[in-house]
Amino acid sequence: MGNRYQYAGFWVRTAASIVDSIVLMLITSPLLIMWYGFDAYWKAAETNGFLGLGEVLISWILPLVLTIVFWLKVQATPGKMLFSLKVLDELTGKPLTLQQSLIRYVGYFVSAFALLLGFIWIAFDAKKQGWHDKMARTVVVKDSGVTVQGIIANN
Repeated sequence: MGNRYQYAGFWVRTAASIVDSIVLMLITSPLLIMWYGFDAYWKAAETNGFLGLGEVLISWILPLVLTIVFWLKVQATPGKMLFSLKVLDELTGKPLTLQQSLIRYVGYFVSAFALLLGFIWIAFDAKKQGWHDKMARTVVVKDSGVTVQGIIANN
């Protein structure tokens, strides 16, 4: 991907992830409160209780759909856009396929369940890939604005 892109490291990706988490919270919390009511929502939150179908749709399905739509349409979530990052196919430098997006999203859970080692891996990997990136064959790059042909040439 030439001079246009460089692999995005651990800290900038962490910052982007924090932004994405805040954005998702600002979307899902009001929706859950509207669905269940303020008191029921906070009571369930305090007791780690399961609220039901609305929680599955709003807390699990909606974030999955939004994340994948962002990856497919603009190659970045809002947090990544804030830091000029893109998620691209590792070999071609092109946008992700739906299959890659689904594998990458599921890979987040794999990366997290292993004591977050799949995310920490980003700090030590030559291509700054987490386990979810390796599973989906994706890279996260910082866009400096030149051309797309160099990561392929550098591999």
